[in-house]
Amino acid sequence: MSVLDYRGLAALDAVVEQGSFERAAVALSITQSAVSHRLRALEEATGELLVIRSQPPQATARGHRLIAHYRQVLLLEAGLDAEAPEPAALPQLAIASNADSAATWLLEALASVLEEPACRVELLLDDQDQTLRLLREGRVVGCIASAPDAVAGTSVVALGIMSYRCVATPAFARRWFPEGLNPQSAARAPAVIYNRSDTLHARYLAQMGLDENVPHNYFPSSEGFVAFIQAGLGYGMAPLIQVREELADGRLVDLAPGTQVDVALYWHRWNIQTPLTRTLNDAIVTTAARWLEPHQAGIV
Repeated sequence: MSVLDYRGLAALDAVVEQGSFERAAVALSITQSAVSHRLRALEEATGELLVIRSQPPQATARGHRLIAHYRQVLLLEAGLDAEAPEPAALPQLAIASNADSAATWLLEALASVLEEPACRVELLLDDQDQTLRLLREGRVVGCIASAPDAVAGTSVVALGIMSYRCVATPAFARRWFPEGLNPQSAARAPAVIYNRSDTLHARYLAQMGLDENVPHNYFPSSEGFVAFIQAGLGYGMAPLIQVREELADGRLVDLAPGTQVDVALYWHRWNIQTPLTRTLNDAIVTTAARWLEPHQAGIV
């Protein structure tokens, strides 16, 4: 296909982003039949199926690549608008992050583009092992991930190390771990895990030589996760930067001092950049350096 139909790309992006043809029509201020027509025309021009007509509609691999291209074009156009005497509406930047970064240091980085404001931000949260998928699908302009390798059309820079400790309240530790963290106590004590994609607790137990299959609860909120532990309802892996004060004053205890899980974090972003995204990139890298431990080779 030599010339891209950008009305068709807009329809493709809206259908996937809005989750239905009806909502896509509302977002584009056209009829639902017009959305379907433009998408069919784009698929005929490419010779490929771009959207799986499921509930909600899902982009195919080629569809994701075209959505990424379309959003990169919108980003470049927004950069031109920002330099105009009377800038258009504020552009929106979508980024993906792990919840622990969002709960600790990321807001400080985002302040550089939100205080004036220079843009609007959509923050998508997922496990640090999963956020790269959102960049690959073109849904975000950048993401914080644990994977060090760049995908096609992107660049990557090391941010630093987020160190996790296995913590609990003193009362919880006395009740469930009277003789310390061992196979017998781990098999009984209720753990708390962020979500089903979170592998930190399993990695920690494996590192300790313990069975990874332990009783557990799920609590998919970084702040709520720590509050769950502070309430004495479970034990779990918390970022040191989030619980340092609680460990220092005794509200929480480290169940196995000297043992931790270190997660290396990386910032992945599109190669196509504008002044706005460069400002965002610099803020994220600079802020991470103040909060995270220095990156070390061999830590993933």
